[in-house]
Order: sequence, then structure tokens, then C-alpha cells
Amino acid sequence: MKRFFPRGATWDILNLAEALLEQAMIGPSPNPLILSYLKYAISSQMVSYSTVLTAISKFDDFSRDLCVQSLLEIMDMFCDRLSCHGKAEECIGLCRALMSALNWLLRCAAFYTEKVKETLEQAAAESQLKMCLERLEKMLGSTKNRALIHIAKLEETSSWSTVEQSLIKLGENLNSLSNSPLRSQADDCVSLIKSIPTMLSVHSEQLNKTGFPTVHAVVLLEGTMNLTGETQPLVEQLMMVKRMQRIPSPLFVLEIWKACFVGLIESPEGTEELKWTAFTFLKIPQVLVKLKKYPQGEKQDFTEDVNCAFEFLLKLTPLLDKADQRCNCDCTSLLLQECSKQGLLSEANMTNLVAKRTADREHAPRLKSAENANIQPNPGLILRAEPTVTNILKTMDADHSKSPEGLLGVLGHMLSGKSLDLLLAAAAATGKLKSFARKFIKLNEFTKHITGEGSKSAPVRALLFDISFLMLCHVAQTYGSEVILSELSPAGEVPFFETWMLTCMPEEGKILNPDHPCFRPDSTKVESLVALLNNSSEMKLVQMKWHEACLSISAAILEILNAWENSVLTFESIQKITDNIKGKVCSMAVCAVAWLVAHVRMLGLDEREKSLQMIRQLATPLHGENTLQFYNERVVIMSSILEHMCADVLQQTATQIKFPSTGMDTIPYWNLLPPKKPIKEVLTSVFTKVLEKGWVDSRSIHIFDTLLHMGGVYWFCNNLVKELLKETRKEHTLRAVELLYAIFCLDMQQLTLTLLGHILPNLLTDSSKWHTLMDPPGKALAKLSVWCALSSYSSHNKGQASARQKKRHREDIEDYTSLFPLDDTQPSKLMRLLSSNEEDANILSSPNRSMSSSLSASQLHTVSMRDPLNRVLANLFLLISSILGAKTAGTHTQFVQWFMEECVDCLEQGSRGSILQFMPFTMVSELVKVSTMSSPKIVLAITDLSLPLGRRVAAKAIAAL
Repeated sequence: MKRFFPRGATWDILNLAEALLEQAMIGPSPNPLILSYLKYAISSQMVSYSTVLTAISKFDDFSRDLCVQSLLEIMDMFCDRLSCHGKAEECIGLCRALMSALNWLLRCAAFYTEKVKETLEQAAAESQLKMCLERLEKMLGSTKNRALIHIAKLEETSSWSTVEQSLIKLGENLNSLSNSPLRSQADDCVSLIKSIPTMLSVHSEQLNKTGFPTVHAVVLLEGTMNLTGETQPLVEQLMMVKRMQRIPSPLFVLEIWKACFVGLIESPEGTEELKWTAFTFLKIPQVLVKLKKYPQGEKQDFTEDVNCAFEFLLKLTPLLDKADQRCNCDCTSLLLQECSKQGLLSEANMTNLVAKRTADREHAPRLKSAENANIQPNPGLILRAEPTVTNILKTMDADHSKSPEGLLGVLGHMLSGKSLDLLLAAAAATGKLKSFARKFIKLNEFTKHITGEGSKSAPVRALLFDISFLMLCHVAQTYGSEVILSELSPAGEVPFFETWMLTCMPEEGKILNPDHPCFRPDSTKVESLVALLNNSSEMKLVQMKWHEACLSISAAILEILNAWENSVLTFESIQKITDNIKGKVCSMAVCAVAWLVAHVRMLGLDEREKSLQMIRQLATPLHGENTLQFYNERVVIMSSILEHMCADVLQQTATQIKFPSTGMDTIPYWNLLPPKKPIKEVLTSVFTKVLEKGWVDSRSIHIFDTLLHMGGVYWFCNNLVKELLKETRKEHTLRAVELLYAIFCLDMQQLTLTLLGHILPNLLTDSSKWHTLMDPPGKALAKLSVWCALSSYSSHNKGQASARQKKRHREDIEDYTSLFPLDDTQPSKLMRLLSSNEEDANILSSPNRSMSSSLSASQLHTVSMRDPLNRVLANLFLLISSILGAKTAGTHTQFVQWFMEECVDCLEQGSRGSILQFMPFTMVSELVKVSTMSSPKIVLAITDLSLPLGRRVAAKAIAAL
């Protein structure tokens, strides 16, 4: 021995374990002396576990029972407590050795199950097999070993396929085993091995709750504010919530329906009510169809979940009765039929559910039949409006010049009663509103052609211009102007309506300059328009360029106002002029008022009288014979448009203008903030109310949205986080987090940047604030931060910002690039702080790269750091890493631990490229020192195992546990 193995060398390099085993296994039974040398070498750690395991797995003469027995005994010495404190390479070596030992045990077991078939050998073979299976159980019983094998599988896929082959072979032999205890033991081992590749994706679902306020609020938010949005982002957001909160499928679907019914009941009358109806009956079934495509669990069937959700829903009789009363029909049955059409419910289930609800409705309180008769149920109307939308779109594709009269008939039909709002709501819910608007813009452009027009076709053209203009204004005010804007076509010019809307149309939060060049067109056109309005008894129609008239009217009104102010014109002449403006074409009145609104804002108190009087004149409809077709219908839309336009100015000037009551609703969700109350108090009181109730209602959502606009992102986020940190009861803090996450959906991207980029770093680096991070509020804040980070990161990478967030024209958005410089030229303050503890740098030095203390998977995946979210995440993880490595501990250390635990809880496994890729590799070894984080599964979950370096880091951390 001494001659072969000189002093001072490491025994592993010289393969001591293998040499000893070879010598010991020469005869039919092992040599006890040499084996005792090997056991001594193992006990005194002269040889590493990995070389011993590798040496054992090279022995393949299983017929020598005694030799196999002694090898199993050697494995007993250390298999349940494997560890390795060397370099990362040695730890990976241990993973590989463990996998080959696993394969060896499987081959061994397969050999003995084969042997059991021979009657003479049966008893001996069974006892050998029992020994083998015991060792397999012992080895796989420890999660640590399974985790190491998991790493080895990713490191060497070829060796894993040998393991799979051995498993198949063992499985075939097992069928002939008569001994049932042995057989079940073997089956257990096999299923344990098969579970290794998926050992991370097992998540339990929450079963102790029935209400999920986040889902409720997300659905309410979409229904109230984003009917026109695409369904895919909503589906992904809902799936995200379902995953993060581990909501069982049936309860998840139930919560979506509950939110829809609440929306139907509490939506303000008029357009809002129609929007909700369209959302519930047209959009949500589409959302569920998309949810159905997501991979469900093993044994789950989505249609069964939907059926189960409806079963639960039917138990909420008061909710359904109230909705039925509001809509004057059996909402549930209509919904069930829609779902059945979309393939979300089987025929049998649908019939069963409809029957249950019908029986239940017998006892419902009814409205008196007289009141009932004249209310047409909205759900039925909306469901009928949807195919009509498609037909109208087809009609409008035809060549307008062939039969403008026919087209005019169709449009006139659309204007009557509430059909316009029904059609728009149905189009919005099915994603057709944009193409609807495009068709009207095309029609509006078409009316510019006036060559050789006679007195017969002139009124038709005037009406087509007017109706398309009014409809577009109405759509812009009801659904937001971004629905109308086209994706810029490089070739064509911008259509007239888009130009007018962008520059001249007053909207909430848009301040117009009345002296802007867009209001000052060519002076000759203005003069001729003024003359026309002043001199003729009524507007001429033939060869009239309506879009030019609409652009010149603002300057003409200024001339007329000046003339009136200076008493050149009398009030009678003004009346005649305003009658001319609104007499034939309502659009001119709309354009005139749009400018007057901007003008009034600039005037002093005593100068406003005549302008406001002019707005009044333009808003009162004519009662003459001589108006064009569909005048009353057009006036209804005009009044609603003017009311929206003037709302802000009238409030600021404290004036009342009576708009003809048109059966249209007044502006919903407008002017919600109480006067004379500071916005911070409004924010805290609304949040407290919402927290007491346990769910967010649509009115509160609108108040939060207004406050977010008013106070800015930082103010909003900071004050709500302060409210969260005041809570001291565990169940309250959890509820607060669920609600806050939903409120943050108003602008998830920006609020997340503020939360992770400003508010958390402030709390974590200022020791005077550490006490606020105690459990439970601190733990809740960690949860909220992770939820926001994950949501923003996943939606951000798919490039989906909702239209609502795109239209925010905001000055308070930080320049995150200068705030957190991450390029090499000027390291940020945080980087400098961190690079001072460089002695850790050699921990993981792989031979070819020196390891900076902040190297993370995102750098190896070359994720762009130009992006603010990535930058903020990278910095947050650097801060977390430095807190973990610091000499002092406190509640902030505890906070970091909760943050990491929540990350592990919420991650979908195998989702490479999630937020944890920004975590520096050196942090893993720090985290393992924290008691609750020192489990092999957690290490596997937080390291990126698709990277060789990630596997080394994980192996090193797990082997040292």
C-alpha cells in the first residue's frame, strides 16, 4: 500500500477507492482485510463519497451475492448523509456519482427480480432483492439526494436515459413478482425516481378560502375601464393571479362570474350598464374559452370546473335575483346558453343548471308587470346586437358612391333609441370597435368628394358627413380616443377626423390652446364662412366642403364673438347665426363648442358671459320644419357629446347649462372626489372602506384612478404602502395585499417600478424604518412586492401594456437609467458598496472566469439592462444580497427572507427567465444559511439550472446542506 500510494498526494486523484475495491473483490467472497482498509479510508475522509460511489457502480458481477452484500453495506455508511464541502466541480462530481450509483442499484434489483423466477434460487434472491430495495428507498428517501440527482440529470442527459432504460427493465421483471410487500416496495421506488424531473412543480392549492378579492377586482377593473382591451392580456393576468394565489379552478371561475353579476347590479344606468352587459355576455365567455386552452392539472377537465362554478353560483340566490331584477330577464340561463354555445358546458349540464335556476326563480321577488313591460332586457339586446355589428361592417365595406341613400338608411336605423350604444358595446366587447371606427373614418373621408354634385345628392352627403362625425366623437368619448387612432400609414395623409380629434377636441385632462394654429385656418375661407352664416337664411348644402367648414368655424366664431362684444351684431343676429350653425349639420355646432370651451378657460370671470351664452344657444335644438332627415336622433348624440365636452369648464366656472334631456345618461363616474377634502384623506378613507368590505367596487376603482392621475405614481404607491404597514392583524394584511395588487393593476408597470425602485430600497436601507417591516405587515409587503414584480415582468416581456396605460401622458415617470447606472463606465453607488467585499469572489471561480460578486443568470442570458424594469430588479437583488451578507441582522433581514420565500412559492417551475435570474449567484450560499431557506427544493427553485454555472452553484449549496 505504502509503495503504491506515496505520502502527501490526495488519494482521490490516485483512485484509492477503486484500487481497494478491485483488490477486495477478486474471489467469490470479498476480502475482509482490504474492505476494512476501505471503510477506514471512508471514515477518515481520505477518499470522497463520489469516488467510492463511482467505484461501486463499476462492479457488475451480480451473481456473487456476498460481494454485492458488502458493497451495499459500504453504501450504508454514508448514503443517507452525503455531503461535500469542496469546490463546485467536486459537488457536480458527487451528483454524477450519485446518479451512476442509482443506476447500479436499479440494475442490481432488475438482476434479482429475474433470478426470483428460478424456483431453486427463489428464497435467496428475494432476500437479496429486499436488501437492494431497502438501499434504494434509503437513498431516494432524502430530498437532498433527489435534488442532487435532479442536477445530474440536467448536467448529463445521456446518463439519465440509461437510468430510464434500467427502470423499464425493472418494471418488466416486477410483473412476475409474487411477493406483494416486495412488489409494492419496488413500485414506490420506481415512482419516486420518476418524480425526480418534476420534483419542483408540485404546488398545493388553497382550500381554506372561498372568496378571492383580487380576481374580483381585476374583472371589475377590466369591465369598468377596459372593455375595448384585447382578451389575451386579461387572460394572462387572471392566470397569473390564479397561480400566485393557488386558487382552485372552480372557485376561480366562480369569482369571475360573481364579479360580473356585481358589475351588472352596480353599473350606472345608460351606456355603462350596456358596457357591463356586453362584457358579461360577450367578452367573458371568450376569456373562458382562452382559459380553457391553458394546461389544466392531470385529471382536471375545464368544462367540469365551469359546471362546478355554476353549481356554486346558483347557491347565491340573492345576487342572481338582484341581477335578474335589474336586467329584467333570467341572466343566468342566458349565460349558460352562451357558455354552452362556446363549448364551455356540456348540453346535459346546461339543461340541468337551467332547470335548477328556473325552479329557484319561482320564489324570486318580481317587479310589477306594468313597470316590467316597457323595460327591454339588455342581455337579449346585446346578444342580438353582436351579429348585427358584423352585418353593418359588411355593409360599410361596399362602395359608398354606388348607393349613398341605402347606406344612409342603415345609419339612420343605427341612431334610433339606444341601438347605437348597444352596437358599440357589442363591438367593443368582441374587439371589433377599432374596425368599426376605421369604417366611419373612411366614410367621413368619402364625403370630401364633391365633383359635379347636384341639389339631390347634397343633403345625403351632408348627412353622411354629419352622422359619421357624431358617431366618431361619441366613440372617442365613451371608449377613449385611442380606439380611433390608426396605426400610422406612411403613404396616406392623416384623415380629417383624426386631425380634428387630436388637436381640437376637449377631453378630460387635455388642455387646449384657443390661439393654436389649428384653430386659425386660411382667412379667406373664414371670411366667406362668416358671410355665409350671417347673410343667408339657411346653410347651403351643394358643393359645401364640410371638413373645411368644421376647421374654419372656430375662427369664424371668434370674429362673431368680437362683433357681438363690440355691439356690431345684435342678439337677434347671433341667434340667426347659431341657428344656421346647428340647423343642418350638428357637427359644426360640436366644432364651435369645442373651441368655445378652450376659449372660456382663458377668460376672466367677467368676460365669460357671452361665450357661455353662445354655448347655450348652440346646445338648444331647433324646432323648425326645415331640418334634414334624422335631426332628432342626431341632436340626441350631439347633446351627449357637448355635455361631455363642457363638463370640466362648467364645473370650473360654476355655470349651469341645461342640456336637453335626451334619455342618454349623464356622465358616469365623473366628478367623484369630495370638494374641500385633501386627496391624501380621500385615498386613506376609500382604502379603509374597501378593506372593511373586503372587495373593491367599480366606483372606488374610479376614485383610485383619479387619485393616481392627480397625485402621481410615487405619491399613490407610497401612501398605500404606508396604509398596508399600519395593519397589524394577519388576516387583514393578507386581504390588504390581495386588494392592493388589484388596485395596482390600474398601472402595474409604473407602480411596480416605483415600489421596487424607490419605496423598498428606502425602507431597507434606512434603519429608523426597519421596525415597520415586522410581521405581519412586513411579510405582507414582501408578498405584494413579489406579486407585482412577477406580473410586471411577465406581461412586460410579452410587450402588453393595456391601452389604458399607454394613454397616460405623464411627467412624473422617472428616468431609471440615470437613477441606476449599471454600465461599466460609472458603477452605481450600490455596486461600489458591494464590490468592497471582494474576498467572496473566489468562492465559485470556475477555471475560466473570475467571479464578480454580482454575476447573475440575467447577465449570462444577456438580458437588456437598458430596460427600466430589469434595471430596477437587478438593483433590488443586489441590495438583498448585500443585506444577507451584512454583519448585522434585523427585521430588514427577515423581510428579505420573506421576499425570497414568496418568490419560490409563486414561481411556475421550469419558467426560466423569471425575476430570480437577476439574483447574484453568490447569494445562494448566503440564503442557505437562513434556517427556513435551507432546503434542497428551494435551492433548485432559485437557481437557473439551464446554465452550467447555475447547476454548479446549486450543487455546491445542496451538497453543503
